[in-house]
This record gives sequence, C-alpha cells and structure tokens, in this order.
Amino acid sequence: MASLYVGDLHSDVTEAMLFEKFSTVGAVLSIRVCRDMITRRSLGYAYVNFQNMADAERALDTMNFDILKGRPMRIMWSQRDPSLRKSGVGNVFIKNLDRSIDNKAMYDTFSAFGNILSCKVAQDETGQSKGYGFVHFEMEQSATQSIEKVNGMLLNGKKVFVGRFVGRKDREKELGQKAKLYTNVYIKNIDENVNDKELFEMFEKYGSITSFKVMFREDGSSRGFGFVAFEDPEEAEKAVTELHGKESPEGKTYYVGRAQKKAERQQELKRKFEQYKIERMNRYQGVNLYVKNLDDTIDDERLRKEFSVFGTITSAKVMMDDGRSKGFGFVCFSSPEEATKAVTDMNGRIVGTKPLYVALAQRKEDRKAHLDSQYLQRNTNMRMQSIGPIYQPGASSGYFVPTIPQPQRFYGPTQMTQIRPQPRWASQPQVRAGTPQAAAAGYPNMATQYRNIGARAPVPAGQQAALARNAMVDRNARPISTAQQQIPAQGMGQAQPGQPPAPVQAAVHVHGQEPLTATMLATAKPEDQKQMLGERLFPLIQRMYPELTGKITGMLLEIDNSDLLHMLEHHESLKNKVEEAVAVLQAHQAQQTQVKKE
Repeated sequence: MASLYVGDLHSDVTEAMLFEKFSTVGAVLSIRVCRDMITRRSLGYAYVNFQNMADAERALDTMNFDILKGRPMRIMWSQRDPSLRKSGVGNVFIKNLDRSIDNKAMYDTFSAFGNILSCKVAQDETGQSKGYGFVHFEMEQSATQSIEKVNGMLLNGKKVFVGRFVGRKDREKELGQKAKLYTNVYIKNIDENVNDKELFEMFEKYGSITSFKVMFREDGSSRGFGFVAFEDPEEAEKAVTELHGKESPEGKTYYVGRAQKKAERQQELKRKFEQYKIERMNRYQGVNLYVKNLDDTIDDERLRKEFSVFGTITSAKVMMDDGRSKGFGFVCFSSPEEATKAVTDMNGRIVGTKPLYVALAQRKEDRKAHLDSQYLQRNTNMRMQSIGPIYQPGASSGYFVPTIPQPQRFYGPTQMTQIRPQPRWASQPQVRAGTPQAAAAGYPNMATQYRNIGARAPVPAGQQAALARNAMVDRNARPISTAQQQIPAQGMGQAQPGQPPAPVQAAVHVHGQEPLTATMLATAKPEDQKQMLGERLFPLIQRMYPELTGKITGMLLEIDNSDLLHMLEHHESLKNKVEEAVAVLQAHQAQQTQVKKE
C-alpha cells in the first residue's frame, strides 16, 4: 500500500492544500481529510494515497514534520489493521521529556535504532508538550535496543525514562495487583492535638512500622492527616481493616486506606464518577421530566402539586439562583408510563401566567447532539425550499430533483487530469448556459431556482446600464465596483457630443487570460459575454473545487453579468458564492439519499 497517514493538521487544512504539497513528490492517487459527520469540521488528520510506493516513501522521508498552516505535519504509514497498533509490539513509552522536545526531535533521536512507524509527543489544548510520548518501531528488536540505550539518558538536561508501552487495561490490572501489596497507609480526620508519637502508638499494635508522620502547616497547626508505613503488606492491610470507619475519642470518623499518588487518586475518582453517572442515567431514564418556562411564583411544593395527579412523584425541584427561580425545574416519577402521560397532558398547559414546556430530561451531551442534528436538518430544508421546483430540460411536464453526484472532498484519478497549468475552458465547445446541451455537460439551468445565492434571470445587454444605475442609488444594494459602473448599453459605448470622454475603465486580470473590461463585455454578443466570463471564472473556481469546477461554473453563469464582473474583481465575493453553490449541491444530494432510503 502506498498510503500515508497525515496527522496533527490545522483545522483549516483542505484537500487542495495537501495535494499542492504532496504532488511535488509524485503522482497522487487520492486525498481525503477526515471530518465530523455532523459539523463537517476537520478531525485533524488525513490520508494521502500515491500511485506507487517509491513516491510515498519519498514523501515520508522528506516531508515529515514540515510546517503547514503553522503546524508540523506528522506523517506515517497508514495502518489499516488495528491489531498491529493494539498489540504493543515494538511500541515504546517515554516520559520525563523536556518541554522543548517536539515530535521531530524525538523522531531524530530514536530513528537511529530502526524504522519508525509512528512517533508522537503528547500535547495539551494549547499545543504544549505534556512531558511524555510514544515511539512505535517496525521491529521489536529496535524497541528493545532503544530501551537499553536511551533509558536513563539526559535529553536536554533531563533524565528520561524509556520502557515498554503498557495498554490502559493492562495498567489498571497491574495497578489492582499493586493495590493489594501496599505498605504505606494514609489516615485522615485526625484530631488537631494528635502528634507523631500518638500516631505511632495508634498503629504499632498492627505490625512493625518503618516510618510515620503527621502533616503540619507552616504555623505549626495540624492538617488533620498523616502517613504510616509498615514492613509487611499484610500488616498494612490489617491496620486498614481495623481502623477504617472507626470513631475517634473526639467524635470524628477515621478514614484509613492505601496511600495513593495524586494522579492515581484522580483517576479512581473519575472512574467512580463516570460509573455513578451511568447508574444515575439508567435509574432515571424515561421517568425524569424537564420543565421550563415556569412562573416566578412556582416553588417546589406548587410544582409537585401540579404534576401529582399523574402518579407517584419521587422528587420535584425548581432550580434557584440567589433565592429567585431560574425558570425551570425537574419532576421525577416512579414509572415511565406516568412520566409519558404527564408530558402529553402538561406540555403547553398554562400554570400561573405562562405555558409550560415539558419533555423528558436529557444529558447535556445528548441534548447538544440532538440540537445539532435539528439545526443541520433545518438548514437543509431551508435551502431546498429556497431552491424551489427544478424543471427537467426536455421533459414535457413535471418537476424533479436531479441526481447530483456525491461531492467528493478528495482528488481522484478523474480529477487529476483537470489540474493543468492552463485552464481547460477555452478548449471546450461554446455551449450557451440553460440549454439541454449545457445541462448534459454538467451545467444545470438554475436561473429560476438559484435565488438563495442572489442569482437573477439573465438580463439582456441593453438593460444592464439601467440596472447598474438603479443599483447605485439603491441604499440597500451593495456598492457597485468601478468596472461595473462603466457598463454601457450595447451600441452606446461612444461618448456623446459635448460630453467629456469616459474615464479609464478598470480591467479584470486572470492569469492566462486576456484582460477583460466592461466595454469589451458590453459590446460582445450576449452568448459571447457568458463565454468571456466563463473563461475567467473557470480557473478561479478550479483552485477551490477542482472536482466540481464545471458544474459550479455553469450554475454561476446564470447570474447577471454585472454580478459576475463584481465577483471577478472581488475574490471574497466569488468565494462566498461558490461556497453557497456547493451547499446547494450537497443539500440536493442529502435529500436524494433520504428519498432513496425511504
């Protein structure tokens, strides 16, 4: 396989940027940036497939950790088999790294021991090193040699630890075994008057003690906890069993347990919290109701009273902030049937002065995912409504939604041939937009249904000057560019007697094309005007969406010529229109897919 994984990418990196980068090495077969299914945002990694292995190896050797959009790319061979990654064979863990050591520095250090499949320094949200990383060697022998040579070495002044990588499940299992063999005991809720000697006397009857200490503050007052270390793990376990939960003479309840490191304690607390959340969610699934739009006069008792007619209520709570209602609360029933009936009858009912909103309570993550899905569906429906019915060219009657190919966000073999130094537009036959021939070539007639991106039906050249003048005095219209203000009516390009000559017109310059002025456009035939504009639009659109260049160009050519001229002069305006056209195509495809599923 000549496939590379490219990670640590900036969220703005696109397939076009990666193609421009990797095509300098060799023939690229395809590129795909992996994106979130809902938001379509980049996940920070991509796959680049070359036509031959030699080019892929050259890219890995020469481009690894090159900077793209301010971030170094992390390139490695694509491993489709997850068992190789999960086996841990040849995988090395490094910790206590200096913060200045990045991926490239660690790769250079460990590459001396053999071929590296992947190399990564763990980073936080800001991009700073966490002080540890991983190196996955191709051969187990290379991993063994790196551990023998590098473990205990000084890297940038810090002594590093290098050892075998141990998976999380194995670490937890190993930690569980160690937990049974502890000798150091932690005790808290100690009375403030207890000193080291009294702590020793409390634990000496359980076994031989090697060390003991009560922790004090700088002012000499007790912090209420301490540590006792035994020689034998059985003695430590006996002390914990006997003293944990026992009440002190001062009336406090002792906590006695195995002494833990901060990270280990946080991990255990996190695991317990996640388990509690799951149990709580399962316990209240389908019985807990969320009630909002509550009147300020409604308290817990009133809320319980309003819902008590539907069944047994286990809890009812109005959320408060400094003694004032926050306008929502929760009601929990004893059975899902009671909760369902309450939702049906109470949703929309006026209690106090406001209509209630009642629904099943959801976790924050589930509610956010549901809202994102609703937002995406709403946007899709709005686009489809703004497009309106689309007439099938050549059909006698009826409307239909055209089958538009799924937009591919990567370069395939068919798209490779389109990327040339010179635009291909001029070599294509002159086909007037809106005709059946244009639709067959991939340029659908969008004159009537393209309102959502500001398109209008084509206007004869003789009316363009009047439209431009009207747009200039319209306060709500966008500013008209200099070149657009100079568009005269066809046949009226000469200055009238007694009037000053027309000012010098701005020209639109596109690489590889003749400069285009408003006069040149106005004096040409209507069908030639579209051809002239299309020749200049095509190479600009090709840089943004090579796989959809022809279709987007045909769609934009249905827009008025003055708008097209404005887009050629202002790249940002062109980019916005192209993005909106792509959104229209994607919306059609989404609806077509939904129709097929139904």
